[in-house]
Amino acid sequence: MTDRKAELAANLARVEERIAAACAAAGREREEVTLIVVTKTYPASDVRLLADLGVRHVAENRDQDAAPKAAACADLPLTWHFVGQLQTNKVRSVAEYAHVVQSVDRPKLITALSAAAEGRGRELGCLVQIALDAESGERGARGGAAPDLMAELADLVAGAPGLRIDGLMTVAPLAGPYAGRERAAFERMMELSSSLRAAHPAATMVSAGMSADLEQAVLAGATHVRVGTAVLGARPRLG
Repeated sequence: MTDRKAELAANLARVEERIAAACAAAGREREEVTLIVVTKTYPASDVRLLADLGVRHVAENRDQDAAPKAAACADLPLTWHFVGQLQTNKVRSVAEYAHVVQSVDRPKLITALSAAAEGRGRELGCLVQIALDAESGERGARGGAAPDLMAELADLVAGAPGLRIDGLMTVAPLAGPYAGRERAAFERMMELSSSLRAAHPAATMVSAGMSADLEQAVLAGATHVRVGTAVLGARPRLG
């Protein structure tokens, strides 16, 4: 085993222990939580090592990094998640490789994603990104829509050709009433998820929690956690 593969294996084992312990504390089965490894800024060679170690879900937040990396790893059995703020001029590229777009936060983006997916004969899973620091009807500083826009955006996704509404995503807010209160923020997301599932029963996915706060997300009920640093560590950045 190479030094890098051994490093990644050890990091994955530590993250797995954290997720398993949080599941046990929450009275949940370990299988209820999916680990998504965020490989942004790290090379395709790391993605290959992660796949060898059993990782099946990876995420990227910049198309200029993600597109060549996904192409280089097209032979691997991976599900690619796009998690960054997405401009409409990047949508056609993202629709080539992404299986799930987690950062859907405005009608214009939904229209563009639908056209791109249709044009490629693909179905894209979509998560409505919720910004718990956003004022009513607005978007958050780190992307995402205010909670009161959730139902409208979910309905638009559900009605758009080539798209599928899979659930919700959030990033723990740095400002507003939930700043520094990750557990409360994630519990609010679970309330929103319950409301979403009343209208769209198949939209069960809640993507919340990262390296620093994955335990709080699992305890609140998140189905997916997005972990980068805790798996990949400090590495030279691409470009």
